[in-house]
Amino acid sequence: MILPAEPVHRALTLTTASASLATGLFYSVSALYFTRVIGLAPTTVGLGLTVAGAVGVLASFLGGYASDRVGADRLQLAANAVQGLAMLAYVFAGSALAFTLVACVAVGSRSLQGSAKAALQARWFTGADRVEVRARLRVVTNVFIGLGTVLAALALLVDTAAAYRTTMVVVAVLLGASTAPLLGLRRVTGFATVMDVHLDPDRVRGPSPLRDRTYVSSVALNSVIAMQFSMTSVGVPLWIVTRTEAPAVVISVLLVLNTVVVALFQVRAARGTHDIAVAGRTVRRGSLLLAAGCLLYAAAGSVGAVAAVALLVAAELLGTWAEIWCEAGGWGLAFELADPASAGAYQGLTQTGYAVAGMVAPALVTATAVDHGLPGWAFLAAVFALAGTAVAVLSRQAAARRTPQRRAYVAIETPT
Repeated sequence: MILPAEPVHRALTLTTASASLATGLFYSVSALYFTRVIGLAPTTVGLGLTVAGAVGVLASFLGGYASDRVGADRLQLAANAVQGLAMLAYVFAGSALAFTLVACVAVGSRSLQGSAKAALQARWFTGADRVEVRARLRVVTNVFIGLGTVLAALALLVDTAAAYRTTMVVVAVLLGASTAPLLGLRRVTGFATVMDVHLDPDRVRGPSPLRDRTYVSSVALNSVIAMQFSMTSVGVPLWIVTRTEAPAVVISVLLVLNTVVVALFQVRAARGTHDIAVAGRTVRRGSLLLAAGCLLYAAAGSVGAVAAVALLVAAELLGTWAEIWCEAGGWGLAFELADPASAGAYQGLTQTGYAVAGMVAPALVTATAVDHGLPGWAFLAAVFALAGTAVAVLSRQAAARRTPQRRAYVAIETPT
């Protein structure tokens, strides 16, 4: 990993790497830990995580407003620490109630952290740098989650309660370590001033993003497209093992393929998406690829094993490119359509959209594509394509409204 020279970017890279390594470990062993070690029924785990997901949605929204009032870096630091403690608390959870309470704290703090991190980037970086930093951090996230998944194989091979508990402790330690790079941020020249602008008594409070129809519409549409993540992590694996003749190992192959392609091309794909119109077109292009990928996934359910594997790999490539483009365009819109005076609240609303998508999508994808095959996949394809097309229309209109304002500003500022 090559560390950036810019100190804030460097700190965010280090904390993201540590937290993502913890995430990869946790996702790999959590289901077995909850069921085999704590002894919970799968339905109990699902219900508890659903409750925690609802808490996460609320925390994402409130985290945006909190970032504007206490400082995004302070909130991210506290949220990372609390999430680490929550992961450690899983080791001592011995009942469904304890599990649910710990899950609520863990998911809630993770959501607060996500809103704070986005708000910090929105305040400190500007223009094209914001999208590029976001893209580079996503590459770090994917790579280190992948490494965490590989490391988790040790616990899975040992397959004992002690091994899973040890892994949970390691997860907590890594999350605790992720706070360290954030501690020195306020020594960066000008950083504290930018983060503490909310303390200025003469500052005029920025508007609520809920009153910004363009931003709310953009968040809603991009959240629909964000359901692709649950399609990849839940829908596709279930589809492969229940409705295709492809071997289950293909699931791992597709995940590795996704990680590699994102790592290689995410930063390049994000260039230029700080322009609102370009961002909208990028989302549309990605959504159409995503729709095509859905149809290829569907086709894999009606052919033999070899053809199914070929179709699944092709679908994953299309889906990964779609993910890269949709994310790049979505970041540009989230940053550029936001009012700078309420950066935290606006980014919190964006994170809330992602949280809602993550909560709703598993059930929706299962009820459509997995349960109904081709008609279900076609339905998802249409939803993604329509949402992406609407984003392009909305962004074009927003760019057209902004251009006259920018020309007027230049005319006023340019001496005659």
